[in-house]
Amino acid sequence: MQRLLTRSPVAVAAFWIAIYLAIALLPLFILLLYPPAPDERSFWTEFSVALGFVGLAMLALQFALTARINRIEASYGIDIILQFHRYISLVAFALILIHPLILFVDQPDTLRLLNFFEAPWRARFAVAGTLALLILVVTSIWRQSLKIPYELWRTTHGILAVVAVTLGLAHALGVSYYLELFWKKLLWSALGLTALWLLIYVRIVKPWMMTKRPYLVEEIVPQRGNVWTLAIRPRGHDGFKFHPGQFAWITLDISPFRMREHPFSMSSSGDHPERLEFTIKALGDFTQTVKDVEPGTKAYLDGPYGVFTSDLYWDSAGFVLITGGIGITPIMSMLVTAAERKDDRPFLLIYANKAWEDITFREELDTLVDSLDLTIVHVLREPPEDWTGETGYVNKDLLQRYVPIHRGSRHYFICAAPVMMEQVEAALHDLQVPATNVHMEHFNLV
Repeated sequence: MQRLLTRSPVAVAAFWIAIYLAIALLPLFILLLYPPAPDERSFWTEFSVALGFVGLAMLALQFALTARINRIEASYGIDIILQFHRYISLVAFALILIHPLILFVDQPDTLRLLNFFEAPWRARFAVAGTLALLILVVTSIWRQSLKIPYELWRTTHGILAVVAVTLGLAHALGVSYYLELFWKKLLWSALGLTALWLLIYVRIVKPWMMTKRPYLVEEIVPQRGNVWTLAIRPRGHDGFKFHPGQFAWITLDISPFRMREHPFSMSSSGDHPERLEFTIKALGDFTQTVKDVEPGTKAYLDGPYGVFTSDLYWDSAGFVLITGGIGITPIMSMLVTAAERKDDRPFLLIYANKAWEDITFREELDTLVDSLDLTIVHVLREPPEDWTGETGYVNKDLLQRYVPIHRGSRHYFICAAPVMMEQVEAALHDLQVPATNVHMEHFNLV
């Protein structure tokens, strides 16, 4: 089998962490090289400046985290990267906000710089940039509470990010106390231009590349549980192979430049790029319309992405797949691909649903039992009267009845609602399953 990484995944992941830390801490190293002549600036003033520089560097690095760079994404998975992006944004915002607060306490006369109409331009840049960053953070954390449409939020999010970084850089260059040397100005300008290029790549270059590789919708297949399978074929190209369990961003019936794309896992075999299938549950505004998509509709894909795949663990003795509801989608891709490859390793599927009639791929899974060493354990919250199988929720007691005795020899894949994933992860920990053998995929990336 093809492996996603030719080098040690841990080593590659550590490498990218080292690169991130090096760039984020670069401002502190710059301060140590040819520092300005000593004056009466206090420790707290110097400390606040250091925080401001590091915060600005971290803010610029956010563009790299959201650029979907394959080499980086393959080390962690895009869901982990986006989670890191969210949390580190708050850290960068805190550092940038603390920077002036320390100055105001240490040098009260600097409060006059808040007078936007009378302050010098470098101070105006700082105030406007911080305000843009504040709006960005507020609209991101409370987007759903504020009922901001995703497409509108995504556009304004990018604009506010560019404004915040540009004005922050203009402020630093305007103050020029630590950036009086030409090479320092050049270095910081290069950092800002790189961030701008990454945004241009995501918003312009990548959509343009996608227009050169269109797809057409072939059919829409209804499934159990208010679920629909969207089948598409490449038009004028060979499509792409993917590892079972991966996902792609789909744009339907509009230009990819509109940035109205949605992430969905492939449910079909990873070895058949000539027909890609995405199984989608009608939950939100976009997913409710999937059933109405007409055959022949043009589609664009950005992918594949994700490290939630059994292909990474070719030496595993077998797999335990734990899922609920529409979380079966990437799991189904793993099972179908394994069946086509005549994989003889054991697969245990623990599949939670509300009712028997809600089980997506129920019949297809029964068929796979004939071609795989597959054991299926259905868990129903509302079972029929004659049900003799498992009921309730997937908890420690249930897992203990089914997971192998030698638990470190298997790899465990979990894809379900957040509450179920947390409960299953905790239960596996209690059952002494190695954390390195547990892999999770979140439903919602946006």
